[in-house]
Amino acid sequence: MPRILAVIPARYASTRFPGKPLASATGKPLIQHVVERVRLAKSIERIIVATDDQRILDAVQAFGTEAVMTRQDHPNGTCRIAEVVQNLPPDEFQIIVNVQGDEPELEPRVVDELVKIFLADPDAPMATVASAFTDEEDPSIPDITKVVVDRHGRALYFSRCRIPYNRDGIGQANDGGLLKHLGLYAYRPQFLLKYVTLAATPLEQMEQLEQLRALEHGYPIAVAQTRVSHHGVDTPRQYEEFVQRYTGQP
Repeated sequence: MPRILAVIPARYASTRFPGKPLASATGKPLIQHVVERVRLAKSIERIIVATDDQRILDAVQAFGTEAVMTRQDHPNGTCRIAEVVQNLPPDEFQIIVNVQGDEPELEPRVVDELVKIFLADPDAPMATVASAFTDEEDPSIPDITKVVVDRHGRALYFSRCRIPYNRDGIGQANDGGLLKHLGLYAYRPQFLLKYVTLAATPLEQMEQLEQLRALEHGYPIAVAQTRVSHHGVDTPRQYEEFVQRYTGQP
């Protein structure tokens, strides 16, 4: 079994929810909830939180988890994770898993399913996760990214628009409907370090989706398809809803 590292990027600055990783209405900072979920994944050997703020670093170390300080000018989480990997001994880990720092209800099995699919596609340098929409989710909302997958289980395209478009309304695409993309990734370390050297691409910049840079440069992305009901915390309102679910109080 390859050695697998999970890196959780956690920034303090957030347009919609400043200081989000340290929100503690449950009695624990939000980032601690994420770490605890990742610890339950059977495939993960080590966890590192990558941050750009001393307050987050101190909080993470206070609950006994490894944390490292990274530069503040990274354009996306992938680049932040690459900085962490650059400072590790070569070949220490064979797979790097990127877990978003705002997923306090992440299902550990989803991490393991991502790793399983990635191992089954050794020619793919990168992998991610897709799921059918729940009844409560609106596929037309741009904040929910959509993905189309080919017959070999690899991504064809990601978009904030509703894709694919069923022009004639005949049948259903992708075995039953649209697929939403979850911001959970796995990389081979060599590709992760290569990614940060690739030029930004037109579609990546247009959609503001960092994974499109890999596709536009010709690198395949394996996709683990599963059922996921949780979602990340982007706004104070979503955090309040999470707190209510966690505490069982309205």
